[in-house]
Amino acid sequence: MSRADQAWETFQGPYNCTQSVFAAFAPGLGLEREAALRVASGLGGGVGCLGSEVCGAVSGAVLAIGLSRAYLPEDRAAREATYALVREFARRFRVLHGHLRCRDLLGLDIGTPEGRQAALDSGLHDILCPRLVRDAAAIVEELLALQADN
Repeated sequence: MSRADQAWETFQGPYNCTQSVFAAFAPGLGLEREAALRVASGLGGGVGCLGSEVCGAVSGAVLAIGLSRAYLPEDRAAREATYALVREFARRFRVLHGHLRCRDLLGLDIGTPEGRQAALDSGLHDILCPRLVRDAAAIVEELLALQADN
């Protein structure tokens, strides 16, 4: 099963977008799934369901990239390579979806009770968010495969 499929499957359960993407990668990168689910728990819904911040699927992807590229603080080249990988992820995600921020992707602000209700009423959590989760994981999966080939 691909990491994108794993992320999508996790999102169909009780987990948020960040947890779903990050947990798809964490075990293969040396972090137990349960730990990954705990670490990522507060980042869903545009960080704590504020909606105005970066999409949770994007946050999960950045966590996975960071875990895959662990480096010592004094290793500037490794840090820059990690940042470059995150920027490439962001570029590819924007090509697919236009934005990185939850509010911009959803077209409404889930940081308000009215926005959360509108998202539920319109089915965004069931229609758009699974696609964002799957796409974020697929991009990371591709980038990490390219990284392994180099």
